[in-house]
Amino acid sequence: MAQQHLDPTDPTAEVVTGDALAGYLRTHATEFLRALRLHRETGGATGSGEESVDAARALRRSARRISGSLHTYRPLLDPAWSESMRPELAWLSGTLALEHAYEARLERLLQALHRLSGAAAFPEQVTVPGGPVAAPPERGNLTVGAAKAGALLDRQLTLARTRAHSTALQALGSSRFHAVADKVAVLASEVPLTPTAPTTDLRPLAGAARERLTDAITALPLLTAGHPYNAEALIHGLSPDPSPHPQDGPWHQVRLLLRLHRYAREVLDAGTPVDVRLLAAGQALNRHRDASEAAAAAAQAARTPRIAPATAYALGVLHADQRHEVEAARFAFQRAWQREAVETV
Repeated sequence: MAQQHLDPTDPTAEVVTGDALAGYLRTHATEFLRALRLHRETGGATGSGEESVDAARALRRSARRISGSLHTYRPLLDPAWSESMRPELAWLSGTLALEHAYEARLERLLQALHRLSGAAAFPEQVTVPGGPVAAPPERGNLTVGAAKAGALLDRQLTLARTRAHSTALQALGSSRFHAVADKVAVLASEVPLTPTAPTTDLRPLAGAARERLTDAITALPLLTAGHPYNAEALIHGLSPDPSPHPQDGPWHQVRLLLRLHRYAREVLDAGTPVDVRLLAAGQALNRHRDASEAAAAAAQAARTPRIAPATAYALGVLHADQRHEVEAARFAFQRAWQREAVETV
C-alpha cells in the first residue's frame, strides 16, 4: 500500500509541531557534519574521486534543506539567528554547485552536438591495460563547424569550471565557511526555537509554502507549455542581448518554490518516501534549468569574435536544440503537475 502524505491544508490531519522541525534540522545538521568530515578525508576541494564528489553533493543537499526550512518556518525560529544563517547556507550551496554545473553543461552540449551531427551519443568503449575507457570521438563523424563549436565550448566551459573549482577551494578554507560549519555544529544539538514553537502547528506554514507555489504556477503560461513546441521561445535566438531569456525567470522561480514545498513536506512527513509526483515535477524543472543554461552557453559562445561562419551556424543549431529541450521540459512539468493536482483533489 502506498504511503499517505500529510496534506497541510487538511484540518483533520494529525498536528505536527515545532518539535518535528527541531528534529528535522538536527538530522540535516548531523548529515552536513558527516559530509564535511568525509569531504576532508577524501581530499576536500582538491579531491576528484567519486567519494569526494558524493561528499560535496551531500553538503549541498543538507545546506539546501536547512536553509529552506529556515525560510518556510522562520516564525518559529530565533529571527536574528535564522536571518544570519540562511544567506550563508545559500552562499555555500551555490558556491559548491558551480563546478559540477559547468561540467554537466559541457557534457550536455557535447552530447547534443554529437547527436545533431549524426554521431553516436556516447563514445565507444575501448579496452586498455587497467580497464575500459571511452575512446575519443571520431572527428570525422562531426561536421567541421560542429567540431570547432565543440572545441570552443570545451575551452570556455573548462575554464569556467577551473575557476569555479578555485572559488570552492578558497571558500572551504575561508573563515566565512568555518563560521557556517561552527553554527551547523551547534544546530546539530541545539535548535533555537521560539518559546511557543514546540507546541505550534507547522501545517499552516507548510500550507503557505504550497500556496506560494500554486500561485506562481498559476501565473505560468501552462496552455502554451501544453504544446510540445513553442515558437515564441525562439524569438530572441542569438540576439546580441546577453540577458537571460525573458520566458525563463518565472519557471526558475517555480523550481525554487517547488523545492521549498518539498522540504516543507519532508518536515511534516518524516520517514515517508518522497511523493513521486512532486519528484517528477521537480526533475522536469531541473531539466528546464539545465537546458536553459546550456542554450545560454551556446549563445554566448556564438558571440565570440572572429569565429568561422560554420562554427557560428553549428552553435545556432545547438542553441535552438536546447531551447526545444526547454519546451519539452515545460511540457513534462505541465503534465506532472496536473497529475499531482488531480490526484490530491
